[in-house]
Amino acid sequence: MAATTTTTTATKVLLTDLASSVNHVPSNYIRPISDRPNLSDVQSSDASIPLIDLQGLQGPSHSNIIKQIGQACQQEGFFQIKNHGIPETLISTIMDIAREFFRLPESERMKSYSDDPTKTTRLSTSFNVKTEKVSNWRDFLRLHCYPLEHYVKEWPSNPPSFWEDVAEYCTSVRRLVLRLREAISESLGLERDCIEKALGKQGQQMALNYYPPCPQPELTYGLPGHTDPNLITILLQDEIAILLQDDVPGLQVLRDDKWIAVNPIPNTFIVNIGDQMQVLSNDQYKSVLHQAVVNCNKERILIPTFYCPSNDVIDDDYIAIYRNFTYAEYSEKFWNRGLATERCLDMFKTSSA
Repeated sequence: MAATTTTTTATKVLLTDLASSVNHVPSNYIRPISDRPNLSDVQSSDASIPLIDLQGLQGPSHSNIIKQIGQACQQEGFFQIKNHGIPETLISTIMDIAREFFRLPESERMKSYSDDPTKTTRLSTSFNVKTEKVSNWRDFLRLHCYPLEHYVKEWPSNPPSFWEDVAEYCTSVRRLVLRLREAISESLGLERDCIEKALGKQGQQMALNYYPPCPQPELTYGLPGHTDPNLITILLQDEIAILLQDDVPGLQVLRDDKWIAVNPIPNTFIVNIGDQMQVLSNDQYKSVLHQAVVNCNKERILIPTFYCPSNDVIDDDYIAIYRNFTYAEYSEKFWNRGLATERCLDMFKTSSA
């Protein structure tokens, strides 16, 4: 019987199913000693990222809010936003949908499984199981979601309200990110539509990232330090860190060579600058390293929405520090190289830079 149990556990494809049956971290998830999260050395939320109120963005506070956004993009690469226009009920709904999906029977979830990073709808685990040597403590469902009509029928049909609820969330977040895109363009001293014109047809993707409880969180990562390859990321973080007062928040941002814990604030979103925005701003705005850690007490869910350039457009007028490349080329390099120590963006710098 014991041998049968071991075999069954070893053949689990998804971490969600494996994690529920182990009391220790399997060897393929254990990071080298020099590359493990130092959870005791993380700075508290007192030194966290800026919180920007968007309520007056269309009113008399417009110029002040634009200035705050510009400073956050330049100095931090990350900021939080409130009064963003997305209802709290919708935020709660999308979190519930994520929990329901990852609690479905394994056979139902596996209908969406693929280890091919080019698929536009796929459930997978870790980061890129084809190329990586050490796995990450994460399962994820990644969805292309713009234009909706091109992709929605590829999505899981279970839970039953998945299509309707996720489509409503995607549409609401897109409206938000378009407002932020204009504000960021303006903060660079450009016309509001300048970034839009530079990038052609912009795509949108999202992920439901699921981090099961981990028996030895000090040995592994949910995701190790990385920058996002896209233009702008809008992140919804669950509020587990608020409930677990002694726990380390799941999201951490690198500032001055120190990891800063980002405590989730109810009904807010986290915005971070991606690699393509650093390219377009010629390094005025920074794409900053961040990581996700896990805990032994409770599952975590993070839901990022990725706003992406067209696969075939990078405008020559905006390239100085970086060589010409398409977003398709960049995305392929990002997925195939894994989350290595060096930044993917550094591989695209010109020789003079």
